[in-house]
Amino acid sequence: MLTRLLSTAILLCAASAALATPQIQHWQAPSGARVYFVEDHGLPMLDVAVSFPAGSGFDVAGKVGVASLTFGLLDLGAQDLNEDEIARKLADVGAQMGGQFDADRAGLTMRTLSSAAERDAALDILGRCLQQPLFPEPVLAREKARMIAALKEAETQPESIADKAFGKAVFGAHPYGWHTEVSDVEKIQRAELEGFYRDHYSAKHAVVALMGDISRAQAEAIAQRLTASLPAGDADPNIAPVMIRIKPSEQRIPHPASQSHILIGTPGVARNDEDYFPLYVGNYILGGGGFVSRLMNEVREKRGMAYSVYSYFMPMQQPGAFQIGLQTKKEQADESLRLVRKTLRTFVDKGVTEKELRAAKQNIIGGFPLRIDNNKKILDYLSVIGFYGLPLTYLDDFTVKVNKVTARQIHDAFKRRIDPDALATVMVGVPGADSVQPDPAADAAAQPEEKAGAAK
Repeated sequence: MLTRLLSTAILLCAASAALATPQIQHWQAPSGARVYFVEDHGLPMLDVAVSFPAGSGFDVAGKVGVASLTFGLLDLGAQDLNEDEIARKLADVGAQMGGQFDADRAGLTMRTLSSAAERDAALDILGRCLQQPLFPEPVLAREKARMIAALKEAETQPESIADKAFGKAVFGAHPYGWHTEVSDVEKIQRAELEGFYRDHYSAKHAVVALMGDISRAQAEAIAQRLTASLPAGDADPNIAPVMIRIKPSEQRIPHPASQSHILIGTPGVARNDEDYFPLYVGNYILGGGGFVSRLMNEVREKRGMAYSVYSYFMPMQQPGAFQIGLQTKKEQADESLRLVRKTLRTFVDKGVTEKELRAAKQNIIGGFPLRIDNNKKILDYLSVIGFYGLPLTYLDDFTVKVNKVTARQIHDAFKRRIDPDALATVMVGVPGADSVQPDPAADAAAQPEEKAGAAK
């Protein structure tokens, strides 16, 4: 009883500490962009991120890779500036420009001093890259050559081979499962980048996140300045539904690597799903909690079969992958796979213990302040909150919702979402498979058969 009371007290203290979350201001700019702002004068810095629904999930069949190259060339030439001039001018004012790109989102980020001269110079460059990119032909040719070289190199790496096969097995013909091929890149033309930019980089779907040493009035002016001249863009910001029920499949792909690379999974959960927190906390116990997780305990601690084994949900606009992964010696790959499957089945069938749940909550809630302990992390959260339409109280609610998760909710959510008999498995580098080619029947069997939400 004393231990339980102590644990409860620790959770409450941690939750109270986490209440000191940033105050998020939100409005819509005259351009139509949605703006999320946290005012903080603790450091003379400003962080900005502008994101769009323009990730790889918006590629279309026959033009895979266009989204990635469009994003990649945004800061490699803009109005009156070539890529060298952009780099030099940013260095002159001590600013850093970066980007974010995944299946849902694409956009640019900027970190600059908040002093007026340096800030205005940096934002001028960011504004030109966002609103007037040039997509120069010579730069496109160079970047295509670089991407082709990287793809050819990736084709030899077991991790890349496994990722590619896993995406296809889990998502079938959905864009979340597409991987860019050399042949895709070879045929991409500059006009396609310009067209993708005009369609997908529009102000009405833009999300501007600002964090740092500026006032609300300054933030309003900056957001408008960065989005006022964006294209009109009529592309649908919604990605096609993912089919969440898949048929079981297993691919054994030969590779000379000394270790087997194993991936197991299925479509998991969308960012706005009501099961997100039970699945998040439950997965921490299953394989997301590092050395305290069940998978790590069974596979590494008890049997020494792998240095690392993990599981995670990748919440996206549509259900992203639930994935378990590990690397192990080829000779014990099958035994490791059986153990992982057994551990997952037991987890889904029997759920978690109250002791496991208390420990998981304590670790997650206790570690939450570290998630928002600098401006960059807060900026990332602002972008996610804005892009996925999460409530402005998301950071305040996070620890509260974690603390409310029950063992029953975790059991129920995993039972409905994860079927141990309907998972895609990919093994790259398996004894006895060196002369075996990937099974086309397995590919066919991996095609999803049920639309997202049907399992609810």
